[in-house]
Amino acid sequence: MTEFWLISAPGEKTCQQTWDKMMAATTRSNNLSANHKFNIPDLKVGTLDVLVGLSDELAKLDSFVESVVKKVAQYMADVLEDSRDKVQENLLANGVDLVTYITRFQWDMAKYPIKQSLKNISEIISKQVTQIDNDLKARASAYNNLKGNLQNLERKNAGSLLTRSLADIVKKDDFVLDSEYLITLLVVVPKTAYTDWQKTYETLAEMVVPRSSNLLFEDNDSGLFSVTLFMKAIDDFKHKARENKKTFYLIDCECILLFGRDRKPAASKKRYVICNCSLQGPLVRWLKVNFSEAFIAWIHIKALRVFVESVLRYGLPVNFQAMLLQPSKKTMKKLREVLNDLYKHLDSSAAAIIDSAMDIPGLNLSQQEYYPYVYYKIDCNLLDFKV
Repeated sequence: MTEFWLISAPGEKTCQQTWDKMMAATTRSNNLSANHKFNIPDLKVGTLDVLVGLSDELAKLDSFVESVVKKVAQYMADVLEDSRDKVQENLLANGVDLVTYITRFQWDMAKYPIKQSLKNISEIISKQVTQIDNDLKARASAYNNLKGNLQNLERKNAGSLLTRSLADIVKKDDFVLDSEYLITLLVVVPKTAYTDWQKTYETLAEMVVPRSSNLLFEDNDSGLFSVTLFMKAIDDFKHKARENKKTFYLIDCECILLFGRDRKPAASKKRYVICNCSLQGPLVRWLKVNFSEAFIAWIHIKALRVFVESVLRYGLPVNFQAMLLQPSKKTMKKLREVLNDLYKHLDSSAAAIIDSAMDIPGLNLSQQEYYPYVYYKIDCNLLDFKV
């Protein structure tokens, strides 16, 4: 499990004292969590009205960016479905694993200049991630179309002789080519009718070349036979073959001739076809780069939310310590109790609600997730499966 709690508390005389107090409560007598300072630069505060409006906008942007991060991660897993053990090594942020990036977070001054207003920074992130989302839809559509075409091809190759592609079966040498008078037709004959075919094919029409029929391929039920005749006898031969359709099945010869001369055997392996089309490699690289971009943007949104909410709750001048806690599943409940005791003086009404919830089994306040201290969850479990 990789879940982080991003919290903030007002500074004591110094922010270091706030940090020391939290560390003492969570690690001195019991190791409830692994803790890290979360560095947020001095951002432009703006007016109270702007902060209140921005708080709601950032909440919506947070959900959107998180959804894009998860979509890119999940699509990476879909593309690498035959190599899912390699998915995690491609889900990096700024070249490092996600836990390392979060625990060593540094604001990206180049992408998100702190001289800009908070609203402008949020708009920069929104435009950036919206573009990633749109590009993902376009690339996913192209990849899925190829995948669908490949699956159709595989179904054709796996079907019966009447429905499957014969490109891998017939060869140029199986046909009479470049003749002004002769043509080769293909007929599917059930195994139970082999004898009937051999006895009758020469008499189905005039001008059938004697002993010209050859068994080219057979599956569990049928065989594919060639037969050569004069072109002027094609219509008569087709008519007689249709009269015997319970026994003989004539295949469109012109289509097969095109296959035999012009098409290369189709690859049955999906990866081979995709790689030959120069699609999977660039797609994986694009997903890797843009997952990193989207994830970095997401953590910056979390930082913005902590800053805005801390200013709204704790007031000016800006004086708070942002902290990143990584609890284990076993210590979550106890950690929540310890934090509530530590910070309940900040908002007595919130603390009272949490105290009552802890006394009522089954009551879940996770949808609101309002505590006396600023709190946001960062869940790095981005995939629907374990790798």
